[in-house]
Amino acid sequence: QVQLVESGGGLVQAGGSLRLSCAASGIIFSTTIMGWYRQAPGKQREFVAIITGGGTTNYADSVKGRFTISRDNAQNTVYLQMNSLKPADTAVYYCRARSASGALVYWGQGTQVTVSS
Repeated sequence: QVQLVESGGGLVQAGGSLRLSCAASGIIFSTTIMGWYRQAPGKQREFVAIITGGGTTNYADSVKGRFTISRDNAQNTVYLQMNSLKPADTAVYYCRARSASGALVYWGQGTQVTVSS
């Protein structure tokens, strides 16, 4: 049974920082592509960042230079360090796991991030 459990969300003032964590179980983590997505009220879920098993990363333009995705394969955990947060970053943040083949995709339950102005 695959489980992705996010944590670290909360309320922060603009300019502040948060670190999200996603602990995975039930998958071969080291070869799984891990990602973060977000969904703001009334909007579609959007891509934020991904990291491959080998550590290659990719970011949405809106977060480049502010957010950093990383992973600890020994702990089966992926992180999202978010700095210089803006009110526009307010959303529910979801962790996603995708198998190397792309055939299997799993989502976490989401964690709320609220940035006040």
